[in-house]
Amino acid sequence: MTQFNYRVMKRRVFLRSAGVGATALVAGCTTQQADGGAGSETSESSTTGGDGSTGTTTGTTESSSETLRVATYSAFVDAPSSSPGPWLKEQFESEFDTTIEWQTPENELNYFIERQLQGVDPGADLYVGLDTNMLIRLDEKLNDPLFAPVESGALSNRGDVKESLEFDPQNRAVPYDTGYISLVYDETQSTAPETFDGLLDPEFEGDLITQNPTSSATGKAFLLHTIKAKGEDGYLDYWQRLKDNGVRVLGTWEDSYTAYSNGEAPMVVSYSTDQVYANADGADLRKHQIRFLNGQGYANPEGMARFADTENVETANRFMDFLLRPEVQAEIAVRNVQFPATTTAELPEEFAKYAREPEEAVTFSYEELKGNLSEWTDAWARQFASK
Repeated sequence: MTQFNYRVMKRRVFLRSAGVGATALVAGCTTQQADGGAGSETSESSTTGGDGSTGTTTGTTESSSETLRVATYSAFVDAPSSSPGPWLKEQFESEFDTTIEWQTPENELNYFIERQLQGVDPGADLYVGLDTNMLIRLDEKLNDPLFAPVESGALSNRGDVKESLEFDPQNRAVPYDTGYISLVYDETQSTAPETFDGLLDPEFEGDLITQNPTSSATGKAFLLHTIKAKGEDGYLDYWQRLKDNGVRVLGTWEDSYTAYSNGEAPMVVSYSTDQVYANADGADLRKHQIRFLNGQGYANPEGMARFADTENVETANRFMDFLLRPEVQAEIAVRNVQFPATTTAELPEEFAKYAREPEEAVTFSYEELKGNLSEWTDAWARQFASK
């Protein structure tokens, strides 16, 4: 999934030291440890949709009473030793008489939007990895619902989800983790301002690298945070002043973080879990300091939703409820290097020590973004990127 591209690059580094501890934490709470047992034999096959997109379907060669087809982004399942997917599959299959079949179409949610437009069955029961922007996109493109609301009482752990992370007014998407956008800075080269206004000081001229909000989810989150801070009528002027103070806007998170790592600037827009990676890699933590501007972090929660046409309603609900268990929430957080969506998860001490949460989490609601998101980003592109 594009909003967390940074995890693909760095997750394997982190798991060398942190992932084993988290798995051990959860193993005592589940019926079977992750390094053996049901579902250990897997097979892969290519999937192709009506839109020509391709991806991977991963399942087991063993028979089971039923199969739950779960679509997600490739980084959720691509590394058996560090991605959440393989661990979740093995743990769930060890407890329930169900086979999890992961589907990772290349075009992610767009694959299923195109199938719906063509009148084709989605071919999946559940989607893991939705965010607010994706919900808005599918609601703008589709007349009939792609996902079904979660019925009241269907999930026993639903009430544990933090209210601040709820992002679907129709109760289709249930949050399961979140990241927070922040500044990462190298204190051996510079300090970092406390506020958005501080970024405009001549002291920080040329010090910040960020991402293009029209091509990067991280950049889009930072843009939205500036709109939160400066208002719809003031954010374009703020960005002009950022430009006058030498901000660099690069295409993707990978581009910007590589430039930052190469010393091209002492500050970069990234994620507040940056020190988790740095510590696992034995890096100098002085070069991985976190700053929450205005004491805030922009929250970007991920959610899961059941396809409206699935016949496996009970099993899909069971899997979603499983993902909200405290011990499972902790494992997802460690493997995705994000924060749990629930109030009940207990993070491993090593992870909690280096993962930073803001004093205040801010985000735009679905209602606030619908009808405005494209307008805001297009206006930014016309004023900033085109000059």
